Amino acid sequence: MPANPLGVALRNRRAGHHTLVWAHPELQAPENFTLTSPAFAHETPIPIEYRGRMFGANVSPALAWTEPPSGTVELVLVAQDPDVPMGKPATHALTVGIDPELRALPDNALADPSPIPHLRHGKGPLGRRGWAGPMPIRSHGPHSYVFQLFALDHAPDLPASFTLDQTIAAITGHVIGRARLDGTYENP
Repeated sequence: MPANPLGVALRNRRAGHHTLVWAHPELQAPENFTLTSPAFAHETPIPIEYRGRMFGANVSPALAWTEPPSGTVELVLVAQDPDVPMGKPATHALTVGIDPELRALPDNALADPSPIPHLRHGKGPLGRRGWAGPMPIRSHGPHSYVFQLFALDHAPDLPASFTLDQTIAAITGHVIGRARLDGTYENP
């Protein structure tokens, strides 16, 4: 298949890792627990079965974490692509209500509605909720998919249709630990 001219033209245009939720000064905290996936290792390709719904089954990968810091009441997950050719990263998952005692989420736990009790999804791209798998522009090069897990000392009070900005405001001052897992995906 020939290269996509749009992807090639935009190859050097990317939001950047400095635009991730992870980089927000008010959300800085010790990296005192670990986030992993049985589907892929840190900084390696995400398998094709987790692609976005336009190209695949759109199943969220299983995730697991070590014990979060003492005092953790709730975990919040934000998955973002900082390599989109826009000014800010694309949000691929925004999930609150994760019980820190779970220690793992199985494949497709980020579906909307979730099969896991108490998980709530915020609005992501185009008003969607739940997992939106990788769908990078063809020929744009590899994209990072950054899974950011925040340990909170309280459960944030968010409306039913919460957004990323509302989530950031609600967790500011309450992050006591964080963990990160980076995967990659490329649509050649």
